[in-house]
Amino acid sequence: DVYKRQIVRYLGIGDGNMEEGSFRCDANVSIRPTGTAVLGTRAEVKNLNSFKNVEKAIRYEVARQRDLLMDGESVIQETRLWDPAAARTNAMRGKEEAHDYRYFPDPDLVPLIIDEDWIEAARQALPELPDQKQQRFISEYGLPAYDAGVLTSSRELADYFEETVSFCDQPKPASNWIMGSLLGLLNAEGLDIARSPISSQALADLLKLIGRGTISGKIAKTVFEEMAATGKTAKKIVLEKGLEQVSDSDAISEIVDQVLAQNPNEVERLKAGNKKLIGFFVGQVMRSSKGKANPKVVNQLLADKLGL
Repeated sequence: DVYKRQIVRYLGIGDGNMEEGSFRCDANVSIRPTGTAVLGTRAEVKNLNSFKNVEKAIRYEVARQRDLLMDGESVIQETRLWDPAAARTNAMRGKEEAHDYRYFPDPDLVPLIIDEDWIEAARQALPELPDQKQQRFISEYGLPAYDAGVLTSSRELADYFEETVSFCDQPKPASNWIMGSLLGLLNAEGLDIARSPISSQALADLLKLIGRGTISGKIAKTVFEEMAATGKTAKKIVLEKGLEQVSDSDAISEIVDQVLAQNPNEVERLKAGNKKLIGFFVGQVMRSSKGKANPKVVNQLLADKLGL
């Protein structure tokens, strides 16, 4: 299952790629009528080389067995082969009892006794596993359980997150950007985190620019896209394109005055009690400043000028 694949990858003993034959799955399917406790005759399905095919095969086999029972027929205990092209299972063989596989003891195999000290030594040598890492992300970085679950879904993604935080010390913003913009980019390009066009250091540098107020969150999205496309650093892109956030009150005040003068009807409606229009004015100021005005300064100036 997915968790076992995750463990295999965390331990570094395999890549867990079912499509390449590195990770195999045989699905045993049996059903029972609602209200009964005993499962019916099982069928084992082989040739499952992806999680998607595992799901399709199980769904098909459940429907096949249900139809047989509804028609008064019996389910035969057998091994069946999944045909991904036809999206169906086909009978493969009926050998399902132990004697069919001709199990017999091998007299040349000596007993293998593993002592507790060896087991404990092996246990201590294990790397931090997914569940442990998830709990640590919650306690150490203050992340919600959902974030921690996503970020620890693979060892490589978890490492990327921790590297980013080591460079910028902003756990929650790092989590938001990795789960949102970065994973969105990787999914669109068909890439895994190991081939990310934006390194953990580069993402951390972008987050530091946002944290210092050098650029706004909106501008940061444009910078992120440029980073992915060109490989340039966030700082270089901001300097080249003149994207630095404007926090000068006098400069922003002029834009606010212009916006208020251009929208007298909205000003009157806001003063009459329609407080939701403050969002309209913030949007107009940000548009006029091409997204470079500091939103906090904009909100404060609007509140002062409108007497809010």
